[in-house]
Amino acid sequence: AVPRTRILATGGASHNKKILQVLSDVFNAPVYTIDTANSACLGSAYRAIHGLVAETNVSLADVVKLAPEPKLAVTPTAGAEEV
Repeated sequence: AVPRTRILATGGASHNKKILQVLSDVFNAPVYTIDTANSACLGSAYRAIHGLVAETNVSLADVVKLAPEPKLAVTPTAGAEEV
C-alpha cells in the first residue's frame, strides 16, 4: 500500500539519518531526500520556469516532473506511533 503521507527532507539536516529517523517516527511516515546542494534555489527555479510557460497552461506539476526522483531515506520504527 502507498502511504498517504511522506516527508521530503532537504538541506543540511537531510544528511543526518538520526534526525530523519526522528521525523519519520514522530509523523509515522517515510522520509525521502533529494540529492541537491540548494533545495530553496531549486524550488525557485521550478517556479520561475512555471512562470515562463504560464501562457501555455502547463501546470507546476508538469514542470516539477523533471525534478530528480526523491530517494527513500528512512521508514518509521515499528511501534513508534504508540510512543
